[in-house]
Order: sequence, then structure tokens, then C-alpha cells
Amino acid sequence: MNSPQGLAMSVDRLGLVKGELILEVGYDGDCDDALRQTIEAKIDGKLQSGELDEVVDAVILWWRDGDGDLVDDLVDALTYLSENGPIWLLTPKVGIEGHVEASEIQDSAPTAGLTQTVSFLISQNWTATKLVARKSAKR
Repeated sequence: MNSPQGLAMSVDRLGLVKGELILEVGYDGDCDDALRQTIEAKIDGKLQSGELDEVVDAVILWWRDGDGDLVDDLVDALTYLSENGPIWLLTPKVGIEGHVEASEIQDSAPTAGLTQTVSFLISQNWTATKLVARKSAKR
């Protein structure tokens, strides 16, 4: 998982492609810089941070237990996201400080209007959870 090949395979699972605009939220000193560099290499560009005037193709949200209200942060991330873009919620894995219980994600996602689709260990210390906007019911 720590090898460049392992990270590249993990980043491939995010489904990101060259040229996409990706917003990064919640970056801090504990984030996996090798993972960030691999994502930037995949999209052939820099991760965006701060306030944007553009719609982004995906959001990478680093989030730890104690960071505040997950629902609020997910709703905030949605304001920048294209209609079909995912939020990739990156949380510390079990046993790492700041670990977020799966039940918190499962409870928060629907409240924010999102559906959880997949979770996997993306790097040595981080788990990735894909959240997408719920489809409205057909009339």
C-alpha cells in the first residue's frame, strides 16, 4: 500500500481522470502527502483549496473525529460539486487517532442528501468513502 504502485492502484479506484478540477477540503499535517501527490499526478494538476468560483468534478474531504459536524461539512462540499461528481470522504482508518465510526458516516450522508456507495483502505492510514448525491425519485 505504501509503494507508488499501490498508491496508484488505490487512486485509480477514485475514478479521477486527467484534467478534472478537484477541490480538497480539510487538509492538515496528518494528511497523506504521497497520496495527494499521486492524485495530482493522476489529474495532471493541483488540488484546489479555499473558495472557488467554479464547479468541481469531485471533492476530497479529509475528515477526522472532532473536526466538527460532518453533515455541515458535506453540505458545504456539495455547493462546489458538479451534478454527478462524488465526494471522497477520507477518514483515518481504525486504530488511528481521529478515526470516524462507519455509523457516523452512514447517519450523516443521507441527512446531507448523499448516498454512500463504496469504502476502501486508500493508503496506510486513511480510508476512502465515496458519497454521491441521491437521485430524486421519478414521477
